[in-house]
Amino acid sequence: MTFGKVNVHQRPPINIILHSIMWGKLLIAVRVYRKKHSMSIDYESLMLKAIDEAKKARRLKEVPIGALIIGRDEAILARSHNQVITRDDPTAHAEILSLRKACRIAGNYRLPGTTLYVTVEPCPMCMGAIVHARVARIVFGAYDPKWGAAGSLYNLPADSRLNHRVDVVSGILEEPCRQLMQDFFRSKRTPPPAR
Repeated sequence: MTFGKVNVHQRPPINIILHSIMWGKLLIAVRVYRKKHSMSIDYESLMLKAIDEAKKARRLKEVPIGALIIGRDEAILARSHNQVITRDDPTAHAEILSLRKACRIAGNYRLPGTTLYVTVEPCPMCMGAIVHARVARIVFGAYDPKWGAAGSLYNLPADSRLNHRVDVVSGILEEPCRQLMQDFFRSKRTPPPAR
């Protein structure tokens, strides 16, 4: 069968096939290189920024949890801290507020290719929102054995019944993140000095 002067059943010349294979392998090699070297992200410096947000929450007498969302270009899209008491809103967790800001900036309710940094393991509500937003990865500091939904109490990122999987990096600057929480709750339990 011919189309114009080209025989569509004729094989393309070998040099075109080899050229295509070579470029295909090169593109695959570039993708593998980028994936391997994306692991060189400085998790600690970004977690320190989340800790700064947690300290803002502490100053407001909120549970000291901070979060930020990093775009594909590794720029900070959004950051926030817990504001449940300040806003009289039980959903005003650092993760939720950061997701809302990032979605407004992106102009989309989905955030593929993003990474969410949070000082404490997300709760089930936040983890559900993270899955719905299609966040690619979460990086957290301290585990939360009472409410954690990224491996401690529940493991929503790995639940095969959900239609999206989230990569999890845990234990980044775990001690300072845990210390913030412990100091906060210790101060709540300690009665004020008698007058």
